[in-house]
Amino acid sequence: MKDYTTSQIEDFIRMPSPELRERFVLEELFQPGKCKLFYWEVDRTIVGAAMPGEQSLKLEAPRSLIAAEHFCERREVGIINLGGAGSITTDGARWQLGKCDTLYAGRGTEEIVMSSDDSSDPASFYIISYPAHSAHPTALATRDTANRVELGSPEGANERVIYQQIHQDGIQSCQLVMGYTELKSGSVWNTFPPHTHSRRSEVYNYFDLNDDNVVMHFMGPAEASRNIVLRNHQPVLSPPWSMHCGAGTANYKFVWAMGGENQEFTDMDAIALAELK
Repeated sequence: MKDYTTSQIEDFIRMPSPELRERFVLEELFQPGKCKLFYWEVDRTIVGAAMPGEQSLKLEAPRSLIAAEHFCERREVGIINLGGAGSITTDGARWQLGKCDTLYAGRGTEEIVMSSDDSSDPASFYIISYPAHSAHPTALATRDTANRVELGSPEGANERVIYQQIHQDGIQSCQLVMGYTELKSGSVWNTFPPHTHSRRSEVYNYFDLNDDNVVMHFMGPAEASRNIVLRNHQPVLSPPWSMHCGAGTANYKFVWAMGGENQEFTDMDAIALAELK
């Protein structure tokens, strides 16, 4: 039997930087007035973004991605607002979202419509979806209701706060785990030391990268790590075999979202710094 994981890693190691970006970075996902979706075959992930202006945007179910009557017919979705104030209407119920608020919509939700409160300061809705074999109620998590986990230290330049929103002890889902991390001033490293979790895939989306600041995102196996330069609102795909961590030119935030075999946030395999090459 062919080991597809090994072949994927071998392909990764041989890729030049432009091909790495083409394969793993979604550079133009956020576009004013549009709702764009990208299908990643790993765990059948859909990553998207919607930036409604004067007109609302509906989350559709394009035939090229899924064969369904509506988007959540067999899926669940998490939508976090990374921009100005906005609202999401699900089957007639209206939910108000400020910055960093996240709405979960479960399997069976028939209509999802996203709007900005002010077109001059539009909402930026970031969308993550996985297949779901069970249905859970639509729910909203705000910055204040999220579970806070403080990690790191000033000495390690990785002092940060993790905001868990869709997780085992918060909003219930079938397999989606989602939230965001905020680095404190003076800290630049996230998820460090790095780890993998081979039982789940993950998608990172760095945001609040102001001016010309960038994040050097590291991925790949420990013995052959690579870096990709990422700017504001450029999601990066992290396969189960790849580590994921980053260092920025200033502090920033990032959305993390996972789906796969389980929902245990701590299910990860640490990589010792001595192993990195």
